[in-house]
Amino acid sequence: MKRFILLTVILFSASVFAQNSEYSIIVKDIETQLPIENATVVVLKTKQILLSNQDGKVSFVLAGGSNIEVSETNYETLTVRWASLKESEFVVYLKSKDNKLDEVVLSKESPEKILQKIVSNSEKKLAVSSRLKVYVREFFMLDNKYSYYNDGLVNFQFEVNQKKVGTTLLVEQNRSYGLIETDVSADLKGYDLNNIMENYYNLNYFNPVLNSKSKKEYEFGIKGHPVNKNYYIMSITPLDTAKEALDSFEIVYDSEQKLIIEFSIIVTPGTLAAVEDKTKIGAKNITRSIVKVNYRLDGLDYYLLSSNEEIAYDLVLKDQVKNIQIRNNFITTNFNKQKFTYNESDVFKEKTLFNKKNHILTKYWDISGFTATEEEKGLIDALEFKM
Repeated sequence: MKRFILLTVILFSASVFAQNSEYSIIVKDIETQLPIENATVVVLKTKQILLSNQDGKVSFVLAGGSNIEVSETNYETLTVRWASLKESEFVVYLKSKDNKLDEVVLSKESPEKILQKIVSNSEKKLAVSSRLKVYVREFFMLDNKYSYYNDGLVNFQFEVNQKKVGTTLLVEQNRSYGLIETDVSADLKGYDLNNIMENYYNLNYFNPVLNSKSKKEYEFGIKGHPVNKNYYIMSITPLDTAKEALDSFEIVYDSEQKLIIEFSIIVTPGTLAAVEDKTKIGAKNITRSIVKVNYRLDGLDYYLLSSNEEIAYDLVLKDQVKNIQIRNNFITTNFNKQKFTYNESDVFKEKTLFNKKNHILTKYWDISGFTATEEEKGLIDALEFKM
C-alpha cells in the first residue's frame, strides 16, 4: 500500500512538473531601450516576486497563465495581461514618471526628528509574525580572483518578542562551489543569515544616525523624489570635521505613510582615505562598504523585498596582506502571514551556508527571484569545475 501511495505521489508530481512552462521577461526603458535593473516583477497568480538583473531579465516557471505586474520606483507600474505573453521570452517597456520634483523640502520638523519617526514607524510595521521565502547568494573574491560561491532557497519565520523581530531559518535547497583558504578569515565564510535578516527588520543600520551626537557628525537634508511625488529622499552625509570613517546614508521614504521604501549606506571614500591603516596582525582595513536595501509596500503588507551588501577589506596576516571581497544578495520570492509547520530538527542553526552539504532538488537558482547574468553563470560554472 505504501509503495502504491509513493508511486501515486511521484506520478502526480511528474504530471504537475510536465505542465509547468518556463518564461522569461526582459524589462526595458521605453525611451532609452536600455534594460532596467532591480525592477520588481510579480506573478499575480502565485504571488511570486522576482527582481530583474543587470540585463533587465527575470525567469520563472508557471503552470497555466497569470497576469504580470512590473514596477520600479522611477517608473509607472504596468500590469501585463497574460494573453499578450505569446512567447517564452517577452520584452516589457516601462515609462518613466514625469514629475521632476527634485527640490528641497521645507518642514517645521528637523530632519533628525523625521528620521526618528520613519525608522520607528517602519520598524513597527515590519514587526509582524510572518514568513519569507528568500533566494540568497554570495560571491567571494580573494586577491581579486573569484574563489567561492554559494546560494540557497531558504525560509525565514519571523516572531515578534518585546517589539523586536527574531528569525527561525529553514533551508530548502542550497549549493556551494569553489575553495576557500582555511587560514584567511572567518568572514570569508559568508554573512550570518539570521543576523543580517534581523538587522533589516530591526533597522539596526540606522543606530549611528539616531543618537544625540549625530548633529555634530552629520549633515541632514531632504528633497523631493525626482520622479515620484509621494516619496522624499533624505541624505545624511558626514561633516568634514569627522575624525573617523563614517557612512553616508540615502533614504527614500513614503512621505504620507512614513515608511522606508529603500535605503543605501556607503562608506565615504574621502573619509576612508584619511584613516590611517591598521598594521596589527588580524586587522582589517576597509576599502569598500556598500549596503542597499529595498522594502515592498503592498496594501497592508510591508516587508523586505531585496538587499545587496558588498564589503572589501585588506586583511593583515603575519607575512602578507590579503584582499577579501564579499557580495551578498537577498531577494524575497514570497511573503506569507501564515506560520511554518516544522520539526526542531529542520531548523538551520549554523550562521552561514558555507558548511552545509549541497542539497539540490531542482534548478531553483534559475527561477527563484534573481536570474543570473551570462557573466555570473560563467563565474559559477568555473567555480563548480574547480571542486
